[in-house]
Amino acid sequence: MDKPQGWTSHDVVGRMRRLAGTRKVGHAGTLDPMATGVLVVGINKATRLLTYIVGTSKTYTATIRLGQSTVTDDAEGDVVATAGTAAVHEQAIHDGVAALTGDIQQVPSSVSAIKVNGERAYARVRSGEDVKLAPRPVTIHRFEIHGIRRDPVADVIDLDVTVECSSGTYIRALARDLGNALGVGGHLTALRRTHVGPYSLDQARTLEQLAEELNVLDMSDAARALMPNRELSAEETTEISFGRRIAAGAAPGSPSAATAEHPAAAFAPDGSLVALLADAGNYAKPVLVFAPGSGSPVGAPAEA
Repeated sequence: MDKPQGWTSHDVVGRMRRLAGTRKVGHAGTLDPMATGVLVVGINKATRLLTYIVGTSKTYTATIRLGQSTVTDDAEGDVVATAGTAAVHEQAIHDGVAALTGDIQQVPSSVSAIKVNGERAYARVRSGEDVKLAPRPVTIHRFEIHGIRRDPVADVIDLDVTVECSSGTYIRALARDLGNALGVGGHLTALRRTHVGPYSLDQARTLEQLAEELNVLDMSDAARALMPNRELSAEETTEISFGRRIAAGAAPGSPSAATAEHPAAAFAPDGSLVALLADAGNYAKPVLVFAPGSGSPVGAPAEA
């Protein structure tokens, strides 16, 4: 779905439970309340696919403001420091972006949802604690600048960017780190997620549209887009439906072999999702089994 600004991901799940008439609803990756865009939501049996979506790459469009630092590294927090940007040259900005592209070590925002000794970091910050989080490896596949806009009155620079990154990346931390590298501070003023793995904003629906018609993507179609596919014979379908193993889909040791972390989606002759399979030597064993023909919906919703 296309998450609206001001809503938490938990708010969206609550609304979807009412729209779908079921308690069994989950999402595949939190979006901050300030952010909008693709939030993948699973309903009923499709919630079992969400764990395989969480780790996929994400793409965002964003606006970074240079010259101001905030307590939250985004526009929702109070400004805690300002610095003039007149001396910041465009080449320095491009060099700073290049330095933050590829495999990097990123320190998440102190007001993130990461748990510290069982408590969310943001809760510790709100209680007055000075929280320091450890850096973690992330990959920035693409960090592209589309526009550089100077505001001489406010003495800030706004950058319009696209970021494609690995799971676990904080875009507001990129804004903070770019500003710090340039010596003027920075924070995020706008964020929109356009892709989660194979699911795009073009497929998404707003809450208002879903309230009119709960148009969703069938679980089988969702799995086909997300994972390597394996078409089963009728006999293999029966064996897998009872949780039994079948011949491996790839040769032992092959780089294309499915694993428990990256399974293959197995489909019955009628096209329904039967199971997720992992290759183990000469055999493939089910990681998850779905009864043939039991496709349940998963969002982002599809076109009607």
